[in-house]
Amino acid sequence: MVRRGTALLALALPVVAMAQPLPQPEAPVRFGILPLGGAFESRNDWDPLLAELSRAIARPVSVLSVNSYEALEQAIQRDEVDVAFLSGKMALDAVTQRRMKVVAQVVRHDGLPGYRALLLTRKTPPFNTKKSLLAEPERWRLARGERQSVSGFIVPQLQFFLPNHIVMETRFLSEIVGTHQTTALAVANNEADVATNNTADFERFKLRFPSEAQRLQVLWESELIPHAQIVVRREYSPELRSRVQAFLVGYGRAKGPRGDAERGVLKSLHDLAGFVAADNSSLQPAAKLAYQLARQNAMTAQWVNDAARQARLQRIESTYAEQVTVLRDLSP
Repeated sequence: MVRRGTALLALALPVVAMAQPLPQPEAPVRFGILPLGGAFESRNDWDPLLAELSRAIARPVSVLSVNSYEALEQAIQRDEVDVAFLSGKMALDAVTQRRMKVVAQVVRHDGLPGYRALLLTRKTPPFNTKKSLLAEPERWRLARGERQSVSGFIVPQLQFFLPNHIVMETRFLSEIVGTHQTTALAVANNEADVATNNTADFERFKLRFPSEAQRLQVLWESELIPHAQIVVRREYSPELRSRVQAFLVGYGRAKGPRGDAERGVLKSLHDLAGFVAADNSSLQPAAKLAYQLARQNAMTAQWVNDAARQARLQRIESTYAEQVTVLRDLSP
């Protein structure tokens, strides 16, 4: 999918959500999956874990697996998702705007508290050096993630492109927008020259597409980004949310054949080691990233006068303060 755009990423104001109908006791718990690879592939990877979750909470669990962040975000806005696996920005919006709560955060086998955003290029010249990219971005074809993607858009924009006076959406010859698998393949197959990606997805890519991965190199990597979260609707009882959390935290921890099978499932899920209990405060780094990017955009954008710029900066500060307050709410 090819897109062009000049819209700036804005911090979304926390809103007072309208009262939502209480979930029916026998209705399926609808689980939304952040797209990693294809929708069908993601669903197959999650099915064994969600079947066990259904038994653990004594409720049917249905799966919503989509091809884009935007489709999942719209489903959440339409209240078609009860539990979801989301990365920082989407989890932040779900908590501050859609009455959801963080119950768990993923852990990977490397033990690091996060992952890193990457820029990938082919190993062969001419489009394979940072110097060339910074000097003439308008000659390069970009493959990037959606605007909600932390490693596919937010962090590269914030930590690499904007500090070098490059706005991703407007400076490149062309752009392809898609999943991390899509962006890596685009560069490997010479459909793009530079791709946003991340360490976790690129490791997965190397296993699934070894020939294509051999053509690629890492041009840049970011600071650590916190791992994704599992969020649950506030309308569910604290008791049910606790059962979901307890299941996730215990999954893959047992010894013997059962534990081995669960660890195998986790490995297929983005090489996860498991889950740890978490609350809304785990989204503080995501809120700070969104705040920093909104501020950077405001500082580099063109304004009719300085008063307009200052008004925008003041709104950004106010929004960030409100988000921090929401994320400190640890009520059941």
